[in-house]
Amino acid sequence: MIRTVTATRYVRPLREGGSLPAIIEADDDGMYVLKFRGAAQGPKALIAELIGGLIGRALGLPVPELVLVEFDGALGRNEPHAEIQELVVRSAGLNLALDYLPGSFNFDPLNADQVAPDLAAQIVWFDAYISNVDRTPRNPNMLLWHRKLWLIDHGAAIYIHHTGADWHTRAKGRFTPIRDHILLAGASDLAAADAALAPLITPELIAAITAAIPADWLEAESERAAYGEYLSQRIEAPRHFVEEAVHARTQRL
Repeated sequence: MIRTVTATRYVRPLREGGSLPAIIEADDDGMYVLKFRGAAQGPKALIAELIGGLIGRALGLPVPELVLVEFDGALGRNEPHAEIQELVVRSAGLNLALDYLPGSFNFDPLNADQVAPDLAAQIVWFDAYISNVDRTPRNPNMLLWHRKLWLIDHGAAIYIHHTGADWHTRAKGRFTPIRDHILLAGASDLAAADAALAPLITPELIAAITAAIPADWLEAESERAAYGEYLSQRIEAPRHFVEEAVHARTQRL
């Protein structure tokens, strides 16, 4: 489901967002954007990133490869910025990274209407399912690389992390923040996207994804089953998150 690599070189920090990721090189000669477990958002952001990214890739959406990264904090000992060096040191252990897309650039919100309508509908469905609040004009979390759209940064998904509410209640929630999705207005038939994508979220897929969560990212092993139950309940019909997305799109037209 996901490979594990070992970081061999700390290249430089990416001074973007609150998580302060960094470019690293690994023992497979690959370059990755590393998300630090010691960042302010903590391991829950990595869990959301892992779940969201693996689901996106399983759906055939353009999400860069994710890898688990064994990281030695000593690799960042020459980082001159004291705050970043502290972050690097306290993130020793298993972290998460995405394939680095050199030369990519941030998606311009003014070009949202140029995304293919069927792809836009699938991305809206995906973000509604994983309850991702960040794919907005203010924070698109999309890149263009070799003239292709790529989806990144799913650390704000699994919105139950931030609500403190009962997971069982939230699992069947409508997810009203979808109304702010950057691609909603240009999305085609969301019901068709639902018919195509929902069957791909199988019990086997959910089990494989939750099994991939490193044990030391969890406060208790029981959380692994809770994530699985949440994802399973969310995909059960009727899917209120689809109804909400259809309603929000109608309001935008």
